[in-house]
Amino acid sequence: MVTSIIPDKEFRIFAKHLAEESGKIIRKYWRTKISVDTKADASPVTIADRLAEEKMREMISREFPEHGIVGEEFPSVNETAEYKWILDPIDGTKSFICGTVTFGTLIALVKDDKPVLGVINQPVLQEFLTGDNAAAELNGEKVKVRSCASLKDAVLLTTDHLNIKKYRDIGKFNDLTGKVKIYRNWGDCYGYYLLATGFADIMIDPIMSIWDTMALIPVINGAGGIITDYYGGDPVKGNSIIASVPELHKTVTDFLM
Repeated sequence: MVTSIIPDKEFRIFAKHLAEESGKIIRKYWRTKISVDTKADASPVTIADRLAEEKMREMISREFPEHGIVGEEFPSVNETAEYKWILDPIDGTKSFICGTVTFGTLIALVKDDKPVLGVINQPVLQEFLTGDNAAAELNGEKVKVRSCASLKDAVLLTTDHLNIKKYRDIGKFNDLTGKVKIYRNWGDCYGYYLLATGFADIMIDPIMSIWDTMALIPVINGAGGIITDYYGGDPVKGNSIIASVPELHKTVTDFLM
């Protein structure tokens, strides 16, 4: 479990500014004809990803020059700093380039490598979700995961069904999808948004990077959910995520092991 460390108000306000300024850039390019490049890992990237991260990096370096920065699109800076900002300018680039809204900007503040503040910002809908391990808020209003006691009543989400087959046991996962009420690939960070705000019950990703996970941890913990890696371990150290309402987490992890 991650210790609840409520960050300074200054950091919260600054995280909002990061989301606002990166959001202006992202909205400018959403549903426009832009070129898409392919990175070494075969994932897509656009000018919106790069410019949004550049803007956030500039703001952090100016406001907190002693802080570290780790982002998806550019090399890390000051990785040994006590405080580091972990950035994913567009989590869900495939969704972004297809014109959907199931993407967002992930911003995390970590202290001594433990995430203390997380942001999921949907810049088109202007939904600003934050968490600090103790509480979560959507546009200033507190949010909580809903109650769901049985898989037969649950909504299960993942980012890409094909990734389950590539990285985990697809047979067990397929069995799980047959036990729930609704199964959909409404994924990337928006799946975690839906969980934290009470519209889904389980969100699973079989493979994740540090810029994918760090912001999610304080948000899901703050909303009263449980978040671990695929096998119930520490999500900070893992490379995968299972997040759910408290009543179902053990059932899901036991099912998939």
